[in-house]
Amino acid sequence: MSVRRLAENQPASFEFTAQNKAWLEKQIAKYPDGRQASAVIPALWQAQKQNDYWLPKAAIEKVAAMLDMPVIRVMEVATFYTMFNLEPVGKYFIQMCGTTPCMLRGSDEIKAVLERRVGEQRHVTADGLFSWLEVECLGACCNAPMVQINDDYYEDLTPQNFERLLDDLAAGRPVKKGSQAGRVTSEPGPRSLTSLQSFYGADGISGPLSDPARK
Repeated sequence: MSVRRLAENQPASFEFTAQNKAWLEKQIAKYPDGRQASAVIPALWQAQKQNDYWLPKAAIEKVAAMLDMPVIRVMEVATFYTMFNLEPVGKYFIQMCGTTPCMLRGSDEIKAVLERRVGEQRHVTADGLFSWLEVECLGACCNAPMVQINDDYYEDLTPQNFERLLDDLAAGRPVKKGSQAGRVTSEPGPRSLTSLQSFYGADGISGPLSDPARK
């Protein structure tokens, strides 16, 4: 389990913009009186998005006040869920999946690119553009290796196309979300079932598994 602490340098205050405050009031209204705490996760998420994708202490306290919750209860939520960043991140916050499927498909090479171009984890580049963190499964195993940058997934990565992706983001050029290899689904490929014929047999019955000697 990782230790999650608030950043040492904190802004003095936090206020929701008028638009975000109106949005949050609509979320709170979805719940019966006395159940406003149910809106704590969307409230924290909106606060994080407003504050350049990280959550300062003042925002946590503001959410607690708006939901009539003890600050410690909101703090517990913010420090438990890793979707909440408790320290400043780059304009492009890269979460790199290092779980087994991505690792087997080359995430170590993607990690090497990040270490060379961005630096250590949690380090924000001098221009404020990039920071990164290795995380657990992001649920796109068939398209491994992959990263999440802010709200979007970038899949089927290689060191080469990942380098180009970072170049385009740094230059402010449009980028292609999703698969970087032209894949249009999350399926493993059209040969997945046909390749099993050599094991089970074309009829799905005969083959090594039907051999009495294997039973």
